[in-house]
Amino acid sequence: MRYFIKLAYNGTLYHGWQQQPNASSVQETLNNALSVLLNSTISIMGAGRTDTGVHARLMYAHFDFDKVIDGQQLSHKLNSYLPKDIAIYDIMVVADDAHCRFDATQRTYEYHINTIKDPFLQNKSWYFYQKLDVALMNEAAKILLKHTNFQCFSKVNTDVNTFDCTIYEAQWQQVGSQLIFTISANRFLRNMVRSIVGTLINVGLHKIDLDDFNTIILNKSRDKAGFSVPAHGLFLTEINYDYITN
Repeated sequence: MRYFIKLAYNGTLYHGWQQQPNASSVQETLNNALSVLLNSTISIMGAGRTDTGVHARLMYAHFDFDKVIDGQQLSHKLNSYLPKDIAIYDIMVVADDAHCRFDATQRTYEYHINTIKDPFLQNKSWYFYQKLDVALMNEAAKILLKHTNFQCFSKVNTDVNTFDCTIYEAQWQQVGSQLIFTISANRFLRNMVRSIVGTLINVGLHKIDLDDFNTIILNKSRDKAGFSVPAHGLFLTEINYDYITN
């Protein structure tokens, strides 16, 4: 039987989602906890691979187990067993061919910037004090929706078959002393959101204009795009499936 796990985590102390040698990951932590509680070797698949320090307000993973599981009871046990920076919201049985990664129809990320230094946000928002032209950054963000190839915002050494993504939403919002960038797409490339934000900041600083931003996308060169902003301001906030209501 296949089960989906709905969870969240603070990524500060983890080297990303994916299990790797000699480094703590969210995937490994969950594998170990499930294996102990179910008395069986469990290997979970995640809906995505967040990088070191990136957070997830909502993540899905799946695993296979040959017995019926009480999802509510196992969720409570996992929350007691796991460290405080990982929370399990639900465990549900799904179709045997359901896949948390390939079946996802849309993903949403937020990037948080705080314009006033706040010690309580040091691992959850990037402190950036320079004045930004948010209105112009939003004009640039609209340009993203006109394109599908985002090779310029991808890590260079990556094994993807295509750099095409469909972006449904991209906008900045000012909330008090915080700037929040929200972006939704059917898929994302490695480092894509952080490099988009860095390039939009260059727009907001008037280092590049809207034509430059459009040309950067058309050129498909990572060297032409802006810097990659720090990971700790990035949150995976939503993953959509046709058969699951968040």
